[in-house]
Amino acid sequence: MTPLDDTHRGDLTSWVETAGKSDTDFPIQNLPFGVFSRAGMASPRVGIAIGDQILDVVAARREGVLAGSAAAAAEQCAHPRLNELMALGQRHASALRRAVSALLRDSSPAFRRDPSIASRLLVPMHEATLHVPAQIGDYTDFYASIHHATNVGSMFRPDSPLLPNYKWVPIGYHGRASSIVATGSEVRRPFGQTRDGSDGAPTMAATRRLDYELEVGVFIGQGNELGAPIPIDDAERHIFGLCLVNDWSARDIQTWEYQPLGPFLAKNFATTVSPWVVTLDALEPYRAHAYQRPPGDPGPLPYLHSDSDVHRGGIDITLDVWLTTQRMRAQGVAPFLVSRGSFTEMYWTISQLVAHHTVNGCNLRPGDLLASGTVSGRTKESRGCLLERTWRGTEPLALPSGESRTFLQDGDEVTLRGYCERAGFARIGFGECKGRIVG
Repeated sequence: MTPLDDTHRGDLTSWVETAGKSDTDFPIQNLPFGVFSRAGMASPRVGIAIGDQILDVVAARREGVLAGSAAAAAEQCAHPRLNELMALGQRHASALRRAVSALLRDSSPAFRRDPSIASRLLVPMHEATLHVPAQIGDYTDFYASIHHATNVGSMFRPDSPLLPNYKWVPIGYHGRASSIVATGSEVRRPFGQTRDGSDGAPTMAATRRLDYELEVGVFIGQGNELGAPIPIDDAERHIFGLCLVNDWSARDIQTWEYQPLGPFLAKNFATTVSPWVVTLDALEPYRAHAYQRPPGDPGPLPYLHSDSDVHRGGIDITLDVWLTTQRMRAQGVAPFLVSRGSFTEMYWTISQLVAHHTVNGCNLRPGDLLASGTVSGRTKESRGCLLERTWRGTEPLALPSGESRTFLQDGDEVTLRGYCERAGFARIGFGECKGRIVG
C-alpha cells in the first residue's frame, strides 16, 4: 500500500506553467514515466511527463539535482527502455518520483536558484518521439470484465452467456509481444481465414470486422523467481504502473479460428500501448472498493482473496473511446465519443491478475505487460469495443458526418483516453493511445 504524501496535495503547483492547466493529463501530481527521443539524441531514454513537457531524467542527474535512491534510479534512465528502472523495484521508482516532484514544484530551491535550469531539463513533447515504454518480453491478455464476457457470451450462447469457470478463474491468454506498437502507429488491416455461415469452405481475405478493444495495461516491475508464486497481498509490490492498451481484433477471423485453443491471428497483428506509465504512487488517491459481487456469486478462492484488496483493489479510472473517420477529418468534424466506461467495473482486480498468473510458479519479469481485457460497463454507452457497442453489427453507430459504422473502415482513427478525478485532488490522466487503420 502506498501512503498519501505531499506529492498528492491538490494545491501543489509547478514552475512548468502548462502543468497547471485544468485540461492537462500531466499535472505535478502525476509524473508518469516513458521513453522518448528527439533530433540529435544518440538513443532514446527515460523521461517524465509534466504538462506539455518531458523532464529529461538523464539531464536532471547530470545537473546534480537528484540524490540518494533517486540518483541511483536516475542512473537506469539512460537506457532506451524502462526495464532497468522497473527491475530496481518500487522503492527506487517512488524515490525518483518524490525527488522530481520536489524539483518541479514552485518552491523548488534548484529552480529558484537558477531558473535557466528549465532549458536544460525540459524537452517540449511536440519535439519528441514517444516509444513503447518497455522492452516487453511477455504479454498476457485477460478477460476481467464480467459485463464484456456476458455481452459477448450472449451473442454466441444466449442461454448460457458465462462459462462455468468465469467467476472462479481470471481468464487470460498469452498474446504476441513482438507486434505491440507505440501510440500513433498505423495499423494495417490483417488478412486471415474467415467463413460465412455454418458450412462451406473458408476464404482468405482482409478482415471485414476490424475492431478495437479498450483495455488497461499493467506493467510488471520487479519479477518473481520461477516456481515462486506472488501472494495477493504482495502483488502490488511487483507492479510498476498502468497504461492504456488497444488490443485490435479481427472479429470474423476470431470467430472461425478461436475454437478450441482461443485467439491467434485475429489478435496478434497489432496491439497499441500508450507511451506514459502512471505509477501506483500517483494513482493512490483514486483507489476504490473492488467490484462488489452480487449475492449468489462465489467468493474468490483463498489465493485470490485479500481484505485489503477487497477494500482498495479497484482504481477509479474513467476511460473514453473517440473515433474520427477520414471524412470527419477532411470536414473538420470533431471526434465522436463512442463510449465512456470505468475501470471500477472489472470483476477481477489487478492484484488478482498477478496472483493468478504466478500461482503455478510462472515467473514474471520486469517490463512484462498484463492487459485487463475489454473494459465494459453495465450500459450500452460504456461498452468497450464495437462488437458490443453495435451488438455484432446489428446496431450501427450514426456519426456526425452522416456516416455509420458497425466495424472499422480504412482511414478510421481510434483514440483511447483515461483519467482519474476525485474531490480534493488533482485530475490526472494517461495521455492518448491512438491508432489509424490503413488497408
